[in-house]
Amino acid sequence: MAGSVLLTGSTGFLGKVIAAELQKQGYEILTLGKHHHNTIKADLAKGEFEMENPGKIDFVVHAAGKAHSHPRSPEEIKVFYDVNFEGTKHLCNALVASASKPAGFVFISTVAVYGLDKGEMLDEDTVLNGETPYAKSKIQAEQWLQGWGKTHNIQLAILRLPLVAGPKPPGNLGAMIRGIGNGRYLSIGRAMAKKSVVWAADVAAIMPIAAQKGGVFNLTDGYNPSFGELETGIAHVLDVKRARKVPHGLAKVLAFVGDLMGKRSPINSNKLRKITSTLTFDDSRARKILNWQPNRVLDKLQDMI
Repeated sequence: MAGSVLLTGSTGFLGKVIAAELQKQGYEILTLGKHHHNTIKADLAKGEFEMENPGKIDFVVHAAGKAHSHPRSPEEIKVFYDVNFEGTKHLCNALVASASKPAGFVFISTVAVYGLDKGEMLDEDTVLNGETPYAKSKIQAEQWLQGWGKTHNIQLAILRLPLVAGPKPPGNLGAMIRGIGNGRYLSIGRAMAKKSVVWAADVAAIMPIAAQKGGVFNLTDGYNPSFGELETGIAHVLDVKRARKVPHGLAKVLAFVGDLMGKRSPINSNKLRKITSTLTFDDSRARKILNWQPNRVLDKLQDMI
């Protein structure tokens, strides 16, 4: 047995991959969450739980978090802070109060903390200007964790992830696959904008060394495919025609109409700007310190679909 890992967020897309990969490496997985099947049942947002003594924990992977939604009220905004920031504090305080202080702690964060819609090869020293509740709650958690780790002599690793790919992915990538498959996806302009992506199993595999080394790291597949490459590759795997193309000028008109329609519209100027702008991140620090050697997501499309 390689050791024991405490994992939060084990029911999520990435959490399931992390659990499977670490078990494959020989780790015993203890899970913490609201669902009854978790080793430790706890609502991190409320903090109403006690860790008691789960036994020796070599490191923690904190993958639980609130994401992939757009809050429409102050109450919905508050949920992001309750889960991502307060939930992180509750977990850490419970760890300290228990007799199982881990040697390492891995926090799953996001490149959204940079708050940028465009840019090329941005590194970890880029200013954290994220303004969404998701980004701001993750920034607060990162900053609090850095002080907590130093105070309690726990090695802290913060992994800032871009779009995460894996088998049957959720979110925008899943929507792209479904849209291309049913012929309803529209490719805009030349589709040359590049985006950083990362393969979920690669993120999972790096956990033990990240927990040992500590630090702040962007993780990407190192290739940063364009929308056109993803569209073409997905269509090839699905054995369907390439997505229909919409000239950029027409897309701008549709986006303007979407601005007038409000939330009912599937496209607006903000979404169009993100789709047509390159946004990539530099993972050279992870390659140097963690020996990060990821797969190209384009080479994993068969496994993804």
